[in-house]
Amino acid sequence: MKILISNDDGYLAPGLSALADALAPIADITVVAPDSNRSGSSNSLTLDRPLSVFQASNGFYFINGTPSDCVHIALTGIMTEAPDLIVSGINQGQNMGDDTLYSGTVAAATEGYLFGLPAIAFSQVEKGWGELASAARVARDIVERRLEESFSDHFLLNVNIPNLSYAQLKPPVPTRLGKRHQSEAVIKAYDPQGREIYWIGPCGGQKDAGEGTDFHATALGHVSITPLQIDLTHNAQLAGLKKALA
Repeated sequence: MKILISNDDGYLAPGLSALADALAPIADITVVAPDSNRSGSSNSLTLDRPLSVFQASNGFYFINGTPSDCVHIALTGIMTEAPDLIVSGINQGQNMGDDTLYSGTVAAATEGYLFGLPAIAFSQVEKGWGELASAARVARDIVERRLEESFSDHFLLNVNIPNLSYAQLKPPVPTRLGKRHQSEAVIKAYDPQGREIYWIGPCGGQKDAGEGTDFHATALGHVSITPLQIDLTHNAQLAGLKKALA
């Protein structure tokens, strides 16, 4: 079984090493990750410059590009055979609700999904890497479960794991994406030359965190597993649009 591992926190991130260590005993792993933190890069591909591939002493490949670049180059330029599974993470911090649209962690998994491969994105709910070994064990459990059921299905899963010990975690549950309020305002500052600069403000609070959402499940101590899809078509509006254009 071959697994490609990537992330958006960079090839030196503790979450990436923990995930690789957890999966190496059960699969032939290849790790291809960004050279630095690329959080919030979403599904962007680098098209305005060439990209370089390097290899660290531990065998991890790293690229001066985005998470999507890493998976794209891994599948089309590094690996001689397609992997059976793409795994991304373990991210430092949650990727739930609207966050999934911006997440580089989810984007790495999505890139594999776009190549027709099953993919899973793993994130911890809180930052700081607390209980990382527990999260890695959960990731291995989920991957092994998929191994037992075979990877014949084409799926994209978004997994968020509370920062709890393995014994404290409640069973994984299927969830839908919650929703946040709009982001807070930008933060104005000035550079050393006195020019005005802006920092993107914090994300908005939870707007829809009701039962069945990823927010609700993780708040109760459950591992949240949300199946994602790529089709953005607003099917409910198609009939009205056809009528308007007739």
